[in-house]
Amino acid sequence: MRVVNLQKSFGRRKVLCGVNLDFESGKTTVILGASGCGKSVLLKHLVGLLRPDRGEVWFGSTRVDKLPERELGIVRRQIGFLFQQSALFDSDNVRDNIAFPLREHGMHDEQLIAQKVENVLNLVGLEDTIDQMPSELSGGQRKRVALARAVVLEPRVVLYDEPTTGLDPIRAQVINQLIIKLNTSLGITSIVVTHDIISAYRIANRIVFLHDGKVEMEGTAKEFQASENPLVRQFLIGELSADEMNRIQGIPERNLKVSL
Repeated sequence: MRVVNLQKSFGRRKVLCGVNLDFESGKTTVILGASGCGKSVLLKHLVGLLRPDRGEVWFGSTRVDKLPERELGIVRRQIGFLFQQSALFDSDNVRDNIAFPLREHGMHDEQLIAQKVENVLNLVGLEDTIDQMPSELSGGQRKRVALARAVVLEPRVVLYDEPTTGLDPIRAQVINQLIIKLNTSLGITSIVVTHDIISAYRIANRIVFLHDGKVEMEGTAKEFQASENPLVRQFLIGELSADEMNRIQGIPERNLKVSL
């Protein structure tokens, strides 16, 4: 996958300002950046959920941003999407949640559907949850079921939107290991949006840092750890900029008080 000079605005707010990226097949690319820098907007362009104002989105030799909606289904079948909040259907059990994309894409052989559901549940280590409802699962289990659903169509690419958000360090590491497993054993191309620096270092073949809608830096985890770029360093250590600190310190104390 690749994007060329990708630009997107919402009203007067420019979110993507000429992004150029080439996502290497079979590798894991992690996209870092502060909230509002355009990470999730970029993901939505890759799967055709948003159309750019200018620029191009390519999936192999197919230009995604110019496809009519009826033809996007062919591309989307090859792209799995793990949403930040898992997005499981509360009224369906695990079996039916995972089977949903298979049926949506025209599969009618229930025996084959059952086999594929069991296979992906085994892949994420949750075969014993097949008849449970989402409300009976922990946050980490819901993420893993959502990941099973994302790969049940055997996609070439999986997009992850904040896959470890809300998880404790141990459960986050389970998700990290599953991303690595899918990458190494199935050759899936992974594109991961996250704020989790530890996860980024563990899973990434390549890291991209977005700032103000542009690519500020890209490289390996070691190159990021050694970077002297002030914007990158500030993000990695979680330090406020001087302007942000001055704005906070300039807020009158009366505006910070909460009436009880």
